[in-house]
Amino acid sequence: MTAPDTETLRRLPKAVLHDHLDGGLRPRTLVELAGAVGHSLPATDPEALAAWYFEAANSGDLVRYIATFEHTIAVMRHREGLLRVAEEYVLDLAADGVVYGEVRYAPELLVGAGMTLPEVVETVQEGLAAGMARAAAAGTPVRVGTLLCAMRMADRSREVAGLAVAFRDAGVVGFDIAGAEDGFPPADHLDAFRYLRAENVPFTIHAGEAHGLPSIHQAIQVCGAQRIGHGVRITDDIVDGKPGRLAEWIRDRRIALEMCPTSNLQTGAAGSIAGHPITLLRDLGFRVTLNTDNRLVSGTTMTREMSLLVAEAGWTVEDLRTVTVNALKGAFLPFDERNEIIRDVVLPGYAAAL
Repeated sequence: MTAPDTETLRRLPKAVLHDHLDGGLRPRTLVELAGAVGHSLPATDPEALAAWYFEAANSGDLVRYIATFEHTIAVMRHREGLLRVAEEYVLDLAADGVVYGEVRYAPELLVGAGMTLPEVVETVQEGLAAGMARAAAAGTPVRVGTLLCAMRMADRSREVAGLAVAFRDAGVVGFDIAGAEDGFPPADHLDAFRYLRAENVPFTIHAGEAHGLPSIHQAIQVCGAQRIGHGVRITDDIVDGKPGRLAEWIRDRRIALEMCPTSNLQTGAAGSIAGHPITLLRDLGFRVTLNTDNRLVSGTTMTREMSLLVAEAGWTVEDLRTVTVNALKGAFLPFDERNEIIRDVVLPGYAAAL
């Protein structure tokens, strides 16, 4: 079978569960917003700035990778900039063929320029709504839900969890903790996770990226995460193709793994696209999903991630359909709404490409 070309891949309906708002700005937007608020950037030409981000992100160091966010966060602390970033985020997903997305960000990082935590969330939701309206009017509808992140090295997780509960009927679909894994175990935030479970709000946890199996075990068995952000190190519990106790638990209970191949290479969590754990885990029946993580920082899109797997790991359109359906099955949406997107949008879209 002939490998699909880039345009065919772009048209395929996609679902992304792991994508950071502050990691996906358009380079030109970042330059313009930085100029408006007087923030100094490493480069003021959009192409040069994009190249700087890509080079910095390819350091193989998660801490340095995270440090690149200081510039995007600086311009998103202002209401007009945050509105623009959120609206453009949706339009960029629509142009990439995404039909369902979950975008995450840390409200605690965006206060400080006149906005309170609730005002940050309200502003993001306003921008996302504007983007969804424009995308629908252009004939490329996309639905976007929001995940609120708490920073795992800080102590505001219970407060942010309260925001997730307060805004769950206004577009917020879940919660996450993010930031450097080493030295900041998820169990430090048990109070927030217990509160979310009591309030029936789903959550995912970044785990198994920079830290190994203990991080994943704690996220699932101690904190009760319904999904795992990245989770590439679960392969440490797979020997000769046989999952161990933890890996088997995750596979058998259909806990979705939010895998981000390009990002994982950049942070040193994986060695190559061809050898990325997503292919092994797919073959073993895990609920793997394909994601971008940070489109500006990683210089990527969902179409590019698909193209890399096709070109370097031998993936087919059927494989891409599988991870897209996986993502929707793992989405923090009501069951009937997930099924509707799969039935009415995803399966017909892939049938047309096969």
